[in-house]
Amino acid sequence: MAEQAGPFHLLQGGPRRFLCYCRPGPAETVYVTDALEVWAGELGARPPLGCRCLPEEHDTKLREALGRGTAELSLSEGKATLQPREGAWCSALELFKLPGAEARSQLQALVFGMAGRVESLERRLEAMETLASSGSPAKNAVRSQQLLLPDPSPRKNRSADSALPAKRRIPGESLINPGFKR
Repeated sequence: MAEQAGPFHLLQGGPRRFLCYCRPGPAETVYVTDALEVWAGELGARPPLGCRCLPEEHDTKLREALGRGTAELSLSEGKATLQPREGAWCSALELFKLPGAEARSQLQALVFGMAGRVESLERRLEAMETLASSGSPAKNAVRSQQLLLPDPSPRKNRSADSALPAKRRIPGESLINPGFKR
């Protein structure tokens, strides 16, 4: 299964709105979409010519601008440029328009990934509401923290541990003191 996309950032490009997100992998890829077309570029790629900053600085400046909401997107034929509004031209990232089939695949992965996250959040919210309507506030606080944190146990199926395996009874064994014959 592909890595989860995120974090998500909304961008304004003239009158149009765009969604910008990253997908981790061997090379972290930045995607920008208007839900019809998709542009992509790799972080860690070589900075533009004439730029004296390291690739890590280049990526950091761009990530910070995205996080603050100060990134700017400019579109041209077949490509786009993503850069901080402050005009740090060396922090610009070239994005190239994906072919139709690849764009559809990316949009499909994005939509179903987001739907999975929404479903998970709805289940957590429902569990929190159930807890809030019953029990003491002190116990609810502890339980709600446990719901928000991921399950640290390595078990794959948590429901399987609810039914403890029954110990097999040996004929003639004492019910009161198991392990001893009558």
